Amino acid sequence: MAIMLIVIGAILVGIFGFQAFKNHMIAAYIANLKAPPQTVSTIDAPMSPWQTVSRAVGGFTAVQGTNLSAQVPGIVQKIGFEDGQDVKKGALLIQLLADQQIATLQQFQATVTNAQVTYDRDVSLFKTRTVAQSQVDSDQAALKGAQAQVLAQQALIDQYSIRAPFDGRLGIRLVTLGQYLAAGTSVVTLQSLDPIQLDFTMPQQALSQLKVGQAVTATVDTYGTQGFDGKITAISPLVDSLSRSLTIRASFPNPDDKLLPGMFGNLSIAVGAPQNYITLPQTAVTINPYGNVVFVVTNKGNGPDGKPQLVASQTFVTTGQTRGDQIAVVKGLSEGQTVVTSGQLKLNNGTPVIVNNTVQPSNDPNASPANPN
Repeated sequence: MAIMLIVIGAILVGIFGFQAFKNHMIAAYIANLKAPPQTVSTIDAPMSPWQTVSRAVGGFTAVQGTNLSAQVPGIVQKIGFEDGQDVKKGALLIQLLADQQIATLQQFQATVTNAQVTYDRDVSLFKTRTVAQSQVDSDQAALKGAQAQVLAQQALIDQYSIRAPFDGRLGIRLVTLGQYLAAGTSVVTLQSLDPIQLDFTMPQQALSQLKVGQAVTATVDTYGTQGFDGKITAISPLVDSLSRSLTIRASFPNPDDKLLPGMFGNLSIAVGAPQNYITLPQTAVTINPYGNVVFVVTNKGNGPDGKPQLVASQTFVTTGQTRGDQIAVVKGLSEGQTVVTSGQLKLNNGTPVIVNNTVQPSNDPNASPANPN
């Protein structure tokens, strides 16, 4: 029994000893095992001037714009415009049938003529003391009453004519000849297009950076990256109590009528003086919940093969605004440091890297989203 126990003990010691030796050798192998180098692209962090820009969105509206409508009911007798026509103030657009009103006007005019004759005759007779002053006064009152009737009837007839209240461009007509129009029925829209204005809102914190006359630039998706220059013409004196924002109006020259009321515009306002920041492609910065990260490549010296040993180190940075494909780094980097621009997903802190800058990510400060069409 003693011999058997000794044999079993020796076997167990051998088994556990071999297992411990194997674990030790595996640990030593892993400790000496180096991660394979990863291929990345890099950029030497440049310092470039950066203009702080405030951005907003808004809608274009005409300085003067309205839907023209009839003041009185009537039948369309004449249409004096074409769709999309430019018209001057006072141009006759729609004439409603007003024969009865014109006949009544002529009747009132005849009354005025008769009253004028009576008044003139009695004035002459008064000079010879043939009629009393009261008669002349009565004739004068009758004349003024008849003249007032003419003016009132003429004003009524004018309401049967729809005229352009200002210079502008007409839209699509909504009526036809012979159509009966009820009072208030829209017949066409009239918009004054040059200049055109854009209303937008900004938070109250931006008020100190804005002033009337300040230059602004707007873009609309219709014309891609083409910018339209304008200036701020008014700042509302009232801050919205719910959103804590204020409304601002900018005016834009529009000689080619490219901008139309109702268009959606993206607005850029340069604020403050330009400053110099480290500028990187946006692909170089990894956004994490615990901070923004870049990988900086450092040289650990030459290896046994005589080549530089490049290692990626994780660095936290504070970022600023973006423009096109670029992002500003305001803290965490120094000018000239080598920063990884692509391939970060394969990296950990201390991963060896191989730099291949044959293909670089886009780094255009004026880039815009591609048009899917």
